[in-house]
Order: sequence, then structure tokens, then C-alpha cells
Amino acid sequence: MLKIMFLCTGNSCRSQMAEGIARASGKGLIEPCSAGVMPSEVHPKTVQVMKETGRDISNQRSKGIDENLLNTMDMIITLCSSAEAMCPMTPPRIRRIHWSIDDPKTATGSEEDVLNAFRRARDEIKKQVTKLIEDIRRNPNRVKNKGKILLESRKKLDSPASGAGQAKSSTE
Repeated sequence: MLKIMFLCTGNSCRSQMAEGIARASGKGLIEPCSAGVMPSEVHPKTVQVMKETGRDISNQRSKGIDENLLNTMDMIITLCSSAEAMCPMTPPRIRRIHWSIDDPKTATGSEEDVLNAFRRARDEIKKQVTKLIEDIRRNPNRVKNKGKILLESRKKLDSPASGAGQAKSSTE
């Protein structure tokens, strides 16, 4: 299975949603986890809006980045700019992707306005996770081989000529 870590600042909303959606949608294909650069607590509205879609994440907890675990990942997906900037360096074999998802915790207005911000974040994350899983299924060579991702595009990214070692794309 492909090991994927979802990162955001507090590991309270977006990365928790991503972990829950990926766990349900990617059974047998991916092994998701989540963490935050400054972990707090899982936001109650996160649990609420996930429950609306039949996903119970009430047992998930907010976690900090465990660098040993991070280094076992095949892919790291950041869900906010601060997590992208603050994420520790990773070995070049770990594919990095960034999805810019608005933080629902910053929403203002009525209770319904705030809940709708959480729903928008959930729905955008679901769309991105679904695209990622479909892409992995369509391109089985992306699936791990003894814990390593095999990607044609990865070979190009890791080549010395690219000057890169980390991919940043929407779902590539």
C-alpha cells in the first residue's frame, strides 16, 4: 500500500478530513495518516461535517510531525501554505504535493456560514483525494514496490538536471 501523510498547521481540520476521506476511499490502495506542524485538537465541526457524509472520525486525534514516520512515507500532501513552508526536509524519494485548501477555522458569520466553510473544505478535499485515488488506480506503476513509488514523472523530477527532488502539483 502507498503510505500518504496529510499535513496542515494544527492537524485539527483539513488534514483530519483528508485522512478520514482517504481511509474510506482508498481501502487496500493507500495507508493514510495526518499530522500538524503545531498540533492542537480535532475541531468539533470537523467531526460534525465528516459525520454528515457517513464518515466517523471522532476517534482520530491531532498529532505532531513524527520525523521517523514522515520518512517512511511514499507521499506527503500539504493542505496549507504554512505546513508546506514548515514541513521538514524529506528524502527525494518522497513525493511532495501541495493542495491549497482554505482554513475553515478562520470563517466568520453565522453558525451556518461557519459550517458551510467546513463543508466547502471537506468537499474540496474529497474532490482532490478522489482524483488522487483515481490517478493511482489508472496508473498502477505509481503504486509502491517494497515501499518505493515508481513513477515515470518521478524519475524526471529526481534527475540531476531538474534541480528538484520534490514535486509540487495538484494531483500529478
